[in-house]
Amino acid sequence: MPVLTRLIPSPVVVDIRAGAIDDLGCVLADERISHSGKLAVAVSGGSGARLRERVAPSLPGADWFEVGGGTLDDAIRLAGDMKRGHYDAVVGLGGGKIIDCAKFAAARVGLPLVAVPTNLAHDGLCSPVATLDNDAGRGSYGVPNPIAVVIDLDVIRQAPVRYVRAGIGDAVSNISAIADWELANRVKGERIDGLAAAMARQAGEAVLRHPGTVEDNDFLQVLAEGLVLTGIAMSVSGDSRPASGACHEINHAFDLLFPQRAAAHGEQCGLGAAFAMYLRGAHEESAYMATVLRRHGLPVLPQDIGFSTEEFVRAVEFAPQTRPGRYTILEHLDLKTDQIKDLYADYVKAIGS
Repeated sequence: MPVLTRLIPSPVVVDIRAGAIDDLGCVLADERISHSGKLAVAVSGGSGARLRERVAPSLPGADWFEVGGGTLDDAIRLAGDMKRGHYDAVVGLGGGKIIDCAKFAAARVGLPLVAVPTNLAHDGLCSPVATLDNDAGRGSYGVPNPIAVVIDLDVIRQAPVRYVRAGIGDAVSNISAIADWELANRVKGERIDGLAAAMARQAGEAVLRHPGTVEDNDFLQVLAEGLVLTGIAMSVSGDSRPASGACHEINHAFDLLFPQRAAAHGEQCGLGAAFAMYLRGAHEESAYMATVLRRHGLPVLPQDIGFSTEEFVRAVEFAPQTRPGRYTILEHLDLKTDQIKDLYADYVKAIGS
């Protein structure tokens, strides 16, 4: 009988602990990612630049590249600059925009990426996607997974707490996204990758059920691990399905309809997930999710992030247009304006205003 297996695209190294960044050079050498120490390090002018003095001694052979922002042009410029040297790998040191620029640039020049995030704002730190602003707005570009992810919990603590809270919202939204995937399977016959679904679901549940707070190292550890697992789940499935359903459609609608006022990705996804759970009739789960989000200081009502009820209704109605071909509870119910208003009023009563 043949033994059937599959290769799972995942990092060679996942190092999540306090003080991890101080051992970055040794980790990359020991794992043969860069034995020579020839690295191209992409940093922002903010958190990454502030860490350069601390990290540079452990990377004596590195060349440093400051990235101005998170646009496609920035990423292409970074790739062009790196082509002039000979490197073993690219290190992205900074927030999500820098990691995504480094991902795209590394893929463009054919080098592996080492992700060293300075916050836990979303699951992009280990995903096979680079999200970059372009002339048309914002685009998602397929890239290889990072070959290594190094997360220093001491560094994470120094980031604004809002970034950690946003990561919580993004992780918890996995639960709603998997429910949408299962709905698409039942109604449309869409195939579910069971391994990817299990990884994403357990990542979301671990964060949702953890009793700790953003002040606790063990909670930050679970959150970081959950975001990494979610990124790997997307690689396993080959798309964002394990982590993106109605919750992310609502998030994208906020971004497109109100680009100057949109909140953090994870904040909008968490709100979208709680509402989507209510729409599918999972009222107790929706209320529990809202309670946990509130405990962590995350929004559960549009007013919490500066939007009116009418603007939220508009975003929910527009949301299916953001991901053509994706089937979620929003496409399934095909709600009209008045129906959304009524259901939102019921949701507010259910979770308590």
